Amino acid sequence: MDLGIAGKRALVCASSRGLGRGCAEALAAAGVDLVLNARGEEALARTAAEIAAAHGVAVVPVAADITGEDGRTRVLEAAGAVDILVTNAGGPPPGYWTDWGREDFLRAIDANMLTPVMLMQALVPGMMTRGWGRVVNITSQAVKAPVAQLGLSNTARAGLTGFVAGTARQVAPHGVTINNLLPGLHATDRADALDAGVARAENISLEEARARRAATIPARRYGTPAEFGAACAFLCSVHAGFIVGQNILLDGGAVVATL
Repeated sequence: MDLGIAGKRALVCASSRGLGRGCAEALAAAGVDLVLNARGEEALARTAAEIAAAHGVAVVPVAADITGEDGRTRVLEAAGAVDILVTNAGGPPPGYWTDWGREDFLRAIDANMLTPVMLMQALVPGMMTRGWGRVVNITSQAVKAPVAQLGLSNTARAGLTGFVAGTARQVAPHGVTINNLLPGLHATDRADALDAGVARAENISLEEARARRAATIPARRYGTPAEFGAACAFLCSVHAGFIVGQNILLDGGAVVATL
């Protein structure tokens, strides 16, 4: 399927690896020029070079901490007038609900709620003026089904979801859509870290920890960054203009719900 977005320009956050890279790869395959952001300069530069070589699009890497004002300013200056925004940030650490204090919650909210909000406030007005734009926020299946040990993530991402619910309806008349993708378990560094924690706590191998979690998913496997990226690229396409303010699960059926 021709997604109809060749020649568009996208900013993809946290895109040196994992789900962010999967989204960047899929957009590049559709002919979209990219501005990529991540904190690690070496990994980001390598990813940018590989994507540019594979797909023949322009790729600009900007190594910066986008959760801070200085880093965000640098990224936005490099991005300029983008047509597509994909927000993404690693989740806060797991723990028990009594473990976290005010500063822990503020860090989570800064990274997983306020940073996407600030990026949308900076970039969506230009999209509205031009009459077309796409925003995809990578959140979490925990928005639909909270994960007990991920209370910081549950809190921050639920806040972002509420912001999007109202904002998406206000910008839709101007040809701009905002939607959220809610990943379940995917084969990423984040999953490796969580599985490693279980393996240590239960004195089992990493492979056994993975197998146990995969067995809880109806699809009986983890998702891949490539298939996640394909879903993101479709939401960014000309064919998705009637999808507004939605929270779309990509979790292999793990969340048990009728609606």
